[in-house]
Amino acid sequence: MTSVLYDTPGPRAKRRNIILSVVFTLLLALLLWWVWQTLDGKGQLKWSLWQPFTTSQAWTTYLLPGLANTLKAAALAMVIALPLGAVLGIARMSDHRWVRVPVGAIVEFFRAIPVLLLMLFANELYVRSTGIPSDERPLYAVVTGLVLYNASVLAEIVRAGILSLPKGQSEAAMAIGLRKSQTMAGILLPQAVAAMLPAIVSQLVVIVKDTALGGVMLGFTELLNSRSTLAANYANVIPSFIVVAVIFIVLNFILTSFASLLERRLRRSKRSTGAVLGADKVDDVNAAEVGGTHGTGAGGSI
Repeated sequence: MTSVLYDTPGPRAKRRNIILSVVFTLLLALLLWWVWQTLDGKGQLKWSLWQPFTTSQAWTTYLLPGLANTLKAAALAMVIALPLGAVLGIARMSDHRWVRVPVGAIVEFFRAIPVLLLMLFANELYVRSTGIPSDERPLYAVVTGLVLYNASVLAEIVRAGILSLPKGQSEAAMAIGLRKSQTMAGILLPQAVAAMLPAIVSQLVVIVKDTALGGVMLGFTELLNSRSTLAANYANVIPSFIVVAVIFIVLNFILTSFASLLERRLRRSKRSTGAVLGADKVDDVNAAEVGGTHGTGAGGSI
């Protein structure tokens, strides 16, 4: 049996894959054992270093407030960057040069600048040009940097997702008299969402992780920044790094799991029911479509 991506492996290939899997598992076990022995030799596995995480004070004073700020910054950046990226991506495909060229320049400009540099620029801008309180300024700077960078990346994801659709979709829409804006909003964009979802989720994971840059450079009290304060008080640097890493892994796993569930539902909703329409039903559907688009004309573009 042949798959779309590769041929079904034969007996020799299956044996080779099993051998490679066993070797990789053994190497991974040896690596984990070495890490365990190294940490134990340095005294990093002593219960006194891990005991603070079993009390509520370490969580309510340091980790949970930092986690709340991380989620707050990431959520604000996602809510702003997603629709902005969609608008920029669609605008890059405009028929009007005066729309397409400036938007393309904006996307390429912000996509080329490191997100940390955008955060620093935003912070200086807020310091010199606004009256935002100093305790709130790091949050504004972090969200601004994340939005500018990730919206430009999401714009390219949206554009690539729409361009990946067959041209027949647009041609069929034009044939029944839909304008380009109607085609984009009602036909192309909904179909492209399922294809774009994995790349969009990957970018959302990047947003969650990049909030840590604000804690390093701007003093934003996110999760990683709160960890440093906790480690200074309890003298447990390595254990605190491990706990924070596990928290980030759990957060991103929840995000990707939710996205996978949403993707499966979208794909199921797009499946055909297999029902066969009679000639009278087809005439009714065509009449409804023509009636709905009558008078709109085939012209117009975005």
